[in-house]
Amino acid sequence: MELLLSNGGKVTDTDQHGVTPLGIAAEYSHAEVLEVLIKHGADVNAQAPNGDSVLYDATGSGNPDCVNILLEHGANPNMHNLSFQLPIHKAAYEGHYLALRTLMPLTTRRALRLAGQSPVHSAADGGHAHCLELLLQSGYDVNALLAPHVSENYGDMRQSPLYFAVSNGDRTCTELLLNSGAQPDLDPLSCLLVAVRSGRYEIVKLLLEAKADVNCYFTAVTDTVFPTALLYWLNQGLDAKKCFCCSHDDICL
Repeated sequence: MELLLSNGGKVTDTDQHGVTPLGIAAEYSHAEVLEVLIKHGADVNAQAPNGDSVLYDATGSGNPDCVNILLEHGANPNMHNLSFQLPIHKAAYEGHYLALRTLMPLTTRRALRLAGQSPVHSAADGGHAHCLELLLQSGYDVNALLAPHVSENYGDMRQSPLYFAVSNGDRTCTELLLNSGAQPDLDPLSCLLVAVRSGRYEIVKLLLEAKADVNCYFTAVTDTVFPTALLYWLNQGLDAKKCFCCSHDDICL
């Protein structure tokens, strides 16, 4: 590496994807190469065309040495990519506990607000209970909601961390979130409905124990009030009268 750089190699060159040598070294967890490139003037805050920063790539590799080297040389942990993801989101989603712990005190509330999503969402989506527990114990909101500009990218309009865990069929993360105070009825499409439709009956039981609304229904796609898995819910105390009321007419059958 030193030989290449001393003979005209440029740290500013990019590959076909627009990624700098520093970004590649970060992605593949080459701490020594990072130090050499930085010594020769590589930009620690360079971003690829998709907005991924070098620190974001390093966080994805999970190597705390790479993360620390970049931070020590001025890498900004509050730069989001085009998907509004910050390095802290990457660490939580990939389950990189040490990187997550390093980034938590450095990530600003403003950056998280602009991103429109919490690392709690990311940890729940990635299914990493140890990262989820760290975030919740550190005071991150278990009921944080996705901002509209993020939620609208999902066809089901999901909003809560609990929804990610339930939709993934992740009993461990679902239970952890509920035990930490997650509310089961924050999403347009009920977590209970998702669990019932996917046959995740252990999760259904957890949600019912958390007082999820057994009379929930989904009207965002169709305005006909008719819960899915009606027979199951009837056994759980569903108010069946709603199922025979249709807003397409002014009468109840």
